[in-house]
Amino acid sequence: MPIPSESLQALDDLISRLAAESILAQSGRDDGLVPSYSLLGDLRELCASEPVIHDALTAMHTALEQMLDAAKPFDDATLRRLRAMVEWLPVAVECVKNQNAIPPIEATAAAAPTPLAPDAATENDPAAGNVLLDLHMEENSELLTEFYGEAVDHLAQIEAALLALDQEPDNPEALNSIFRSFHTIKGNAGFLGLVPMHTLAHEVESLLDLARNQKLRLNAAIITEILRSRDALAALTNQIGNALQRGQLPTEIIPVGHLIRNVRRLAANPDQAVATETPAPTATSTPEVPVAPATPAPAETQPALAPVIPLASAPAADAAPAADTTAIPAAQKSPTAAAAPKAGAGGATVRVNTEKLDSLMDVVGELVIVQSQLLETARAHGDAGAGTPLQRNVAQLSRITKELQHTAMSLRMIPIKPTFQKMERLARDLARDFSKKVHFVTSGEDTELDRTVVEEIGDPLVHMVRNALDHGLEPTADRVASGKPETGSLHLKAYHQGSNIVIELQDDGRGINPDKIFKKAVEKGIVAPNAQLSRDEILALIFAPGFSTAEKVTSVSGRGVGMDVVKRNIEKLRGKIEIASEVGKGSIFKIKLPLTMAIIDGLVVRVGEDRFILPSTSVQRALRPSREAISTVQGRGEVLDLRGRLVPIHRLHRRFGIPADSENPWDGIMVIVEHSGRISALLVDEMVSKQEVVIKNLGAFMQGLPGVAGGAILGDGNIALILDPGTLLQAA
Repeated sequence: MPIPSESLQALDDLISRLAAESILAQSGRDDGLVPSYSLLGDLRELCASEPVIHDALTAMHTALEQMLDAAKPFDDATLRRLRAMVEWLPVAVECVKNQNAIPPIEATAAAAPTPLAPDAATENDPAAGNVLLDLHMEENSELLTEFYGEAVDHLAQIEAALLALDQEPDNPEALNSIFRSFHTIKGNAGFLGLVPMHTLAHEVESLLDLARNQKLRLNAAIITEILRSRDALAALTNQIGNALQRGQLPTEIIPVGHLIRNVRRLAANPDQAVATETPAPTATSTPEVPVAPATPAPAETQPALAPVIPLASAPAADAAPAADTTAIPAAQKSPTAAAAPKAGAGGATVRVNTEKLDSLMDVVGELVIVQSQLLETARAHGDAGAGTPLQRNVAQLSRITKELQHTAMSLRMIPIKPTFQKMERLARDLARDFSKKVHFVTSGEDTELDRTVVEEIGDPLVHMVRNALDHGLEPTADRVASGKPETGSLHLKAYHQGSNIVIELQDDGRGINPDKIFKKAVEKGIVAPNAQLSRDEILALIFAPGFSTAEKVTSVSGRGVGMDVVKRNIEKLRGKIEIASEVGKGSIFKIKLPLTMAIIDGLVVRVGEDRFILPSTSVQRALRPSREAISTVQGRGEVLDLRGRLVPIHRLHRRFGIPADSENPWDGIMVIVEHSGRISALLVDEMVSKQEVVIKNLGAFMQGLPGVAGGAILGDGNIALILDPGTLLQAA
C-alpha cells in the first residue's frame, strides 16, 4: 500500500529537519540525539505502509534508543549511518511516488557526498552561521511559543549571572548557571532547526565548558564577548517573538559569525585581547543588520503567548551537571545576591496577555463604582442602618469587592528586578568606556509595582545612571587625590513608602555645586541674574530643557538633553523626583511613583456644583487663609503669604469658567500643590474627602486637555475630573 499523498508533504518536512539535525550533530556529543530520535519515530509512522523504508527507519530508531538508554553521545559509526539514511530517504520516497524499486541505503550513500559536520563547516567559515532565522512556522508554532518563553527567562538569567561573574570570576554557581542556560538554548534551538542560535550557543557553551573544567579562567574580555553573544541571541529571540505575536517573519539577518570567531580566539588564548569585530557582509539579498545590545523585557512585558512547558529536548538539558539550576549569586555578596527562585518553588506560572489584565482591571473598577452607588442608594432610602439585612449584605459586598480589587491590582504588579539588572549592565559598560572603577550595588529588586510604571521607568533610569557615571563619579586620579577609594560606588534601590514606591540612586562622587548650577543657568538664560532661589530650586534647574554643566560634548552627555526627559517621563507617571546633594560627598536622586496607574489616591474638592480630584502626591497641605495673608503683587498677580513666602494663587473656577461659592480667597480653601520644585495655591470652595478612585479615559474628544489627567466616577454616580497640577499651572 503506497504512502498517502496527503502525508508526502509532511514526510518531506520531517526529512528536511532530520537532515538539519544530522549536519549539526557531531561525534562525542549528544547534540541532536533526542531530536533525531523523535523525528525518526514520526517518519516510521508515516511510512508504515512501505516495509522497506519502515524497516530501515526502525533499525535506526532502535539504535538511537539504545544510545539514549545508555546515556551515550553520538559516535562516528552511528553518525555515518544517520547521514547515509538522510541521503537515502528522499531517493526512496521518490521511488515510491514513481512506483520504482527502492535502492539499498549503501548504494545511495556511496554515490552521495558526505554531509559536512558543523565544526568542519564553520571552522573555515564561521560566517556560515550568518543566515536568516528559518522558523518553519506551520509545523513549529506551538514549540516556538514554548521555546520563546524559556529563552527569555534563560537570557535574563545569563545576563544577571555574567554581571556577578564580572565581580567574582571564580563563582562556580554563577558559571554553572550560565553554562546550563546556554546548553538548554543550544539544544532546543537545534531541535527546532534555528541554525544561527544553535551554532552561536554551541560555541559559547564550549568556551564555558573550558572554564568549568578549570582549563580557562574568565576575564573581562571573555565576559564582554559572552555578553555580546547573549545580546545576539536576544535579538534572534525577539525575531521569534515578533513572528509569534505579529506574524512578522524574520527578514533581516542577525550576524553571528564574527562572534563565533571571537569566542574561538578567546578559547584558544584567553589572555589575548580580542579586537571588537564588526559583522562581515554576507552574499545574500536579505539585508544584514548589526546586532544591537537587546535585553529582553521582563517576561510580563513580552508578547503574552502561552504557558511555559518544557520542550521535548529536555533530556539534553538534563545532561548538564545536576546543581541548583537557577541560583545566580551577585557581586561581592551585595544585596543582588538574592538567587532566583528554584524551579517549581513558586508554583506553576502562566503567561497571560496583558490586554486581558487591563480588561479585568476595568471590570473590577466598574464593580467598585456600582458597589459605592449601591451604598449611596441604601443611605438615601434610609435602609443602611446598623444591623439591617441590607447593611450586612452591602458590608459583605464591600469586603469582597475590596479583596477582588487588590487581587486584580496585584496581577498587574511585577518586580523591578529586570530593570535594575539592565542598569547594572549599563553601568558596567559605561565604566569601561569612561575608564572608571565602579562598584554597582542594588537592593529591593523584588519590590513590585505596576507593569506600566516598570515599562516607563527604564529610560529615566538610563539617563540617571549615565549622568552619575559621567558627571557624578570623579576620575580615579581625582578620587585618590581627594582621599576617596579609587572605586566609586553607585547604589540603586527600591522600597515602599506609604502608597508610593521610591527608587533611589546614590553615588559617592563629587556632588552638585549649587553655585555652578546657578551660574550655568544664568549663562543659558534659564533664570535672571538677580533671581532669588532656594537651594532646592537651584538643584531643580538641572531638569530644565537644554541645561548641561558638561565642559565638552561626549557620546553620553553635554548636549543638554536627558534630565529634562527624566523629569517629563516621571511626571507622566504621576510621580516626582527629588535631589539631595553635598559637594565632595555625592548625590541622591529620589523618584517617588504611585504603585499603580489604574487607581489614584486623590483629594476630592468642590468648586461650585462641580467636583475635582487632585492627586495626593501633589498636595502639600490645605488651609483657610486670613484676609491679611492675601495681597496683589505687580507682575505676579494674587499671592498668598505662606510663612513669609509668597505663593501665587490660581482660582480654579476661573480656569474652567464655572461659578464658585467663594469669590473672596479668605472665604474659601487654599490647597497648596507642588510642581517642578515650585509651589502654588489653588482656590476651592470645600474639601470633600480623600479616597481612591479608578481612573477613566476621557476619550479622544477631551484628549490632551491642559490640566486634566482623566476622569473618575464617584460613589454617588457623578463624574469628577482628575486634575494634573503640572499642565494646569503651566496653562494658567
